Amino acid sequence: MRIFRQYFQSDFHGAFAAVTAVRTKQIPALLMAGLLCACLMLPAAPVRAEETAVKQDAEEASPDETLQLYAQSAVLMDADSGRVLYGKNPEDILPMASTTKIMTCILALEYGNPEEIVEVSAYAATMPKVKLYVKQGEKYRLKDLLYSLMLESHNDSAVVIAEAVGGSVEGFAAMMNQKARDIGCFDTYFITPNGLDAVVNDSGRTHSTTARDLAKIMAYCVTDSAAREEFLEITRTAGYDFTDAEGKRSFHCNNHNAFLGMMPEALSGKTGFTNNAGYCYVGALESEGRIFTVALLACGWPNNRNYKWSDMKQLAAYGMEQYRYRDIYEAKEFEAIRVENGIDRVSGKPYEEAYVPVRVDDRGETELSYLLSDRDKIEVKTQTARTLQAPVEADAQIGTVSYYLNGDLVRQYPVVTTQDVEARTYRFICTYLIQTYLFARPVNILAPS
Repeated sequence: MRIFRQYFQSDFHGAFAAVTAVRTKQIPALLMAGLLCACLMLPAAPVRAEETAVKQDAEEASPDETLQLYAQSAVLMDADSGRVLYGKNPEDILPMASTTKIMTCILALEYGNPEEIVEVSAYAATMPKVKLYVKQGEKYRLKDLLYSLMLESHNDSAVVIAEAVGGSVEGFAAMMNQKARDIGCFDTYFITPNGLDAVVNDSGRTHSTTARDLAKIMAYCVTDSAAREEFLEITRTAGYDFTDAEGKRSFHCNNHNAFLGMMPEALSGKTGFTNNAGYCYVGALESEGRIFTVALLACGWPNNRNYKWSDMKQLAAYGMEQYRYRDIYEAKEFEAIRVENGIDRVSGKPYEEAYVPVRVDDRGETELSYLLSDRDKIEVKTQTARTLQAPVEADAQIGTVSYYLNGDLVRQYPVVTTQDVEARTYRFICTYLIQTYLFARPVNILAPS
């Protein structure tokens, strides 16, 4: 009875000590096995979570108020991550004029054949200025029209391209909107391939975007698209000459993206203007391995056409001065976690506490670089179980290591077990006790034979 009272009032290890202490009094081995099994099968303590946070040196992130921009809506974006580094009304939905044409160009490069000969429709020939003045029935190489589109911003060339690639303007607009959604731009709606002000009568939706979406589309064009090299080749060309397919008419195009000549870091860009949109601009620049995109909407109206260049230079300088890549990866090591009702793999003894080693499954990554300023705040949070319940499988997730940038989760790695742990069963305990106390042969049952 003394042993049973201790079993109910103490833990397994105390009860086991009591059982083994009376071995000299020759309690039958099978009775000892039964008592010990009852002790070993006590219910496990509940699993609890542990969370710690490690904060790196950084000031509280806040918008920079020193920038004085003309644009009603503006964004400076890290093209690699899509993160907005600076925003002024970045979610305002506004018309974007001929900056639309970056989407027209990238779609034509991705889905069209640049060497295809395309024919001008009657509708394309009616487009307003700015235009190439193509005529119905004329034929052109698609690639030549892409230079006309991006260097001179010809509206008629945009329609010829759209009809050739999408079958119709409406079909091409559907492709543009699908691509926008694929990129993650859900506040953008395309109606025309040239950016002329337009509205859908039955729904009232307008041809529009946000500065955030427009900067993201440009980021896609210069970094992620399979046609990025062709896109950059076209948009960086200073001048281009071509003829129609029959060689009867000759054309020369000059690049009107003045930003290309303003700083050596300039990578690409597209201007735009309509009466509703005002002056607009979307551009990209590259410096020391960093690629920034900038979108400016409603950046002045006639007599203020240079406002966009002032804003662009301000944002470009701000990005290059304030942001540098920094490795935020932290190597993490964890203590082994106790496994309730588990069998210790080393000793194989039922009364030894079992532990399982764990590690961060970082998929082989040893670097985690993000474009950061001194105001950005990084938090690395770890969360793991304090105890586990047997059985435990190898590679089972038991926690996470999470990286937060200004409160937003940017990367998360699982914490996993490195080996399995078997559960203590009545059969295991009885086998161990019989071998140990009946045959006086203590062994590690788990050890390979």
